[in-house]
Order: sequence, then structure tokens, then C-alpha cells
Amino acid sequence: MNAYIFPGQGAQFVGMGLDLYEKFPIAQEMYEQANEILGFSITDTMFEGTPEDLKQTKVTQPAIFLHSVILSKVLGDSFQPDMVAGHSLGEFSALVANGTMNFEDGLKLVSQRALAMQKACELQPSTMAAVLGLEDAVVEKLCEETPGIVVAANYNCPGQLVISGEVSAIDAACEKMKEAGARRALVLPVGGAFHSPLMEPAREELASAIENTEFNEPNCPVYQNVTTTAVNDPSEIKKNLISQLTAPVKWTQSVENMVKDGATEFIEVGPGKVLQGLIRKIAKDVTGRSAEIPE
Repeated sequence: MNAYIFPGQGAQFVGMGLDLYEKFPIAQEMYEQANEILGFSITDTMFEGTPEDLKQTKVTQPAIFLHSVILSKVLGDSFQPDMVAGHSLGEFSALVANGTMNFEDGLKLVSQRALAMQKACELQPSTMAAVLGLEDAVVEKLCEETPGIVVAANYNCPGQLVISGEVSAIDAACEKMKEAGARRALVLPVGGAFHSPLMEPAREELASAIENTEFNEPNCPVYQNVTTTAVNDPSEIKKNLISQLTAPVKWTQSVENMVKDGATEFIEVGPGKVLQGLIRKIAKDVTGRSAEIPE
């Protein structure tokens, strides 16, 4: 069975999507539509901006979403997912690709999400850190024992977790992780504490926008970050999507469940190859590749 997976923030690079724009009229049409919806020329930043410009949350999130969704469209009839999943932001791309949301609504939500997250980041100094080489349970326990707000935020693959929280709590937790034998505990260059309680203002802001968006029956199940299991019910998909901003991204568990439910090939749709690398560490017996642009 084919599992199509969609990357999140961090996979962006300058020039991404330009080949699609130049080669496919439908891609050009969708990019131009996106410029109109967003009210600024995101294509200029994507195709010829600086890495700094592209790193702003309000640009990065719609840019990655656009690349993924437009790529899934140009694949045409060869895009036949049996199941989909997305890492954090990638869940929005997955929900457009499997027909739960239309393109325009998906892009509007992603843009609102990015702006709400940016705002939440500005309320309090916060960050995230990657922890390598410790068991999940050890990381969780050390976070609990650290004063202040710090939680396990991304379960990327066995032995690779990301923690999220207040700057001082992250610094203290990183020291504890190293003492406990972590191979690395490294603060990440991100705007704030995504997937932590500090995103509550963003979750509240996004909740009403998601509630007011029409969700359809998907044409295949989505394995959501919050529940890690196959979801087909539009109202349940909505509920999980609202929880996603303050809840951890359980990527390892989602992939394990997809494999258990029959996934044999994982196809990454979007910029970069980050998710394929994680899949190899989670499930040894499946194959992973990038979606190939049609000739």
C-alpha cells in the first residue's frame, strides 16, 4: 500500500517549486492564485528570495504547503494514496491532497496558522531543542522534573525527540539531558515553542477558523499527529487539527501504525527528504522515496 507523507517547517529552500511553475500550467495557475489569496507575492520569495526571507514563519509555512499540494496536483493520475500523513504543518497539505479540504481553504488556514504562531512566539521568549540518543520515557521524565514550561514536542524517530518550551527551561533541560547521556541536546533556530502549551493563544485563534471551514469525507484515511491512527470522520479530523498546535507531533507512532495497517512504500511529497530519513529509522522493512515530477 502507498502512504503519501508531507513535510513540515524546516524543509524549505530558495528555488523550491520553480521547476513546477515553469513546467506545468496548473502549477502556475495555483501559485498565482496563492499570491492573490495571501496578498503578497510568495512566489518571489520562494523562487528568488533570501534564505532569511524564506525562514519567516508567515512565509515558510504557506511556501511548504504550496510546494507539497501543487506537486500532488501535477502528479495527476499517478497520485493514488491509500493513506496520508503530514508532519505538523504537513498535515494541512495531506488534508488538501486527500480531498478533506479544498486548496483555497487549506492555504487560508495555513496562513492564519503561521500568523497566529508568530504572534504567540512574540508573547514570550521560547524555543525548541533536539535531543539525540535518549529513550522517549527518559526525555519525558527529565522535562517533567525541569522547572518552568518544557515538554516533548516532536517524536521524530527512535532516539530523536524535540523538546519545546520557555528559553530558560529548555536550557536547563538540555543540561539534564546531557548529564543523562544524550548524544546531543541542541537548541534549534526556530521562532518559538511550537507544539507546547505556549501555543495556546494560537490554538484559540485557529480553532474558530478551522470550525468555520468546510471539511469533506476524505478519499483515504489520514494518520493525524495527535491520535497517530487512521481517521476518516471530518468532524474528528477537525478536532485533532485544532489540538495539534499545543499537542506533540507523534510521528514515530503514526508511521508505526501506518506500517501495521499495510503501508509498504512511503512517498514524500514536498521539498527535501527529511521524512524519508526518519522513516528509515522507524521502519526497516519499507521503502521510501520522493514523489517524482512527471516528464
